[in-house]
Amino acid sequence: MLQDFETRPPVSQFVSQQDNSIMDQIAPEVSGSEVEAENQPAVPIVAIIGRPNVGKSTLFNRLIGSRRSIVGDLPGITRDRIYGQAEWQNRAFRVVDTGGIVPDDEAIIPANIFKQAQAAIEEASLLLFVVDVRDGVTSLDEELAKMMRTLHKPVFIVANKSDSTQVGEQAMEFHKFGYDEVFPVSAEHGAGLGDLLDAIIELLPTVEARVEKRDEINVAIIGRPNVGKSSLINKLLGQDRVIVSPIPGTTRDAVDSVFETKDEAGNAIKLRLIDTAGIRRKGKTYEMAEKMSVVMARKHIERADVVLMVIDAIEGVTAIDAHIAGYAHESGRSLIVLVNKWDAIEKDTNTVYRQEEKIREAMKFLDYAPIITISALTGQRLLKLPELVAKANAARNFRIPTGQLNQFYDEYLEQPKGVSSAKRPLKVKYITQAGIRPPTFVLFTNSAKPLHFSYERYLINRLRESFDFFATPIRIKQKGGQRKSK
Repeated sequence: MLQDFETRPPVSQFVSQQDNSIMDQIAPEVSGSEVEAENQPAVPIVAIIGRPNVGKSTLFNRLIGSRRSIVGDLPGITRDRIYGQAEWQNRAFRVVDTGGIVPDDEAIIPANIFKQAQAAIEEASLLLFVVDVRDGVTSLDEELAKMMRTLHKPVFIVANKSDSTQVGEQAMEFHKFGYDEVFPVSAEHGAGLGDLLDAIIELLPTVEARVEKRDEINVAIIGRPNVGKSSLINKLLGQDRVIVSPIPGTTRDAVDSVFETKDEAGNAIKLRLIDTAGIRRKGKTYEMAEKMSVVMARKHIERADVVLMVIDAIEGVTAIDAHIAGYAHESGRSLIVLVNKWDAIEKDTNTVYRQEEKIREAMKFLDYAPIITISALTGQRLLKLPELVAKANAARNFRIPTGQLNQFYDEYLEQPKGVSSAKRPLKVKYITQAGIRPPTFVLFTNSAKPLHFSYERYLINRLRESFDFFATPIRIKQKGGQRKSK
């Protein structure tokens, strides 16, 4: 049932009824793509900055060796700051990609991009000022160069799109900005990056590249545009980590943020929150950036252990919500449905049940997913959300001990309980757990014909009753044949 904890106190053990002081009990730790080991020197940060559409994201992807940032011909595609780990000559450093800077622009999005870029600049040990050789020196480049001279930090000018020797020679005009280092590169093709990387590691403090074991739970926050995904992350972290505005589609890239908290028993919980772009059906994403964000968001679902599906309580569940949730369900991720903006609707004693009925009807395949009403604005019912995520992750990784699974077989499966699609008596010879993430079971039966859907549902329900598998899909496979003798 839908967990509105004002009207259903028995489940308050999982989520508190109202808590607006969540950040007093959650200590955020914003991190990049790797977690630094204890007693290791801090990994230095290199910030990529520049005006819009000069190839900053392409350079970022080249340096970290992964397609993390969305790239394209439209300016302003990158809006939040995106972190990644780079290695060169067994040396490690972190790279942060920023949105195109337009100083003094009062529009909502450019102003927030500027704010995010300033935050990246403050924590960086080195700035890569990216310019476009083909455009030459522009007035905006000159304005940014003047601004950076006030920062008192080392700056490398990266003259991007130097795809030929002739074009590369034009990069020398950028020396007029007064910086010694100008590197002609082609981020798209990789030309000139070796010299740039050599100079970077020569300037930065030495930190050896290490492969760190990560113990955090990857959590993808998904949903259609403007349902409050970024606001949810900001409330959990207690800082403006992701740009929030009333404009749908503000988030285009995925942004990872890692923070730690503890459950009631004092056990540490570390979550890596992946804020994904709002997903629309491909046929309705006319902008190239939004089309690409659909592809990227689906990839980030594949990175996740647990998915938080955010629905707008004011607008209610839609067909697109069901379409989006289907991505996570098909990928076998554990899933929790969050009905956001619950503080903004008028309620009576039956509001919560009507909301649940509509959601269950629209998304019948998510009968295993708990539904929680929240407010990212006030923090309502967010305090125990990390515990629910940890519980869902434990369920997807749970392997039933052989003795308990045999006992389950004796209790529920030894006698014929169902029929095949051909209406023939079904005999289950034995059951085994074939895998986890998600939990997958194989039934060896006396028939190779498909299980009747009613029997599969019976089996899944009994497994949930016996072993919980909270918020986690269960996969059932069938094999007709004899059990091998030992």
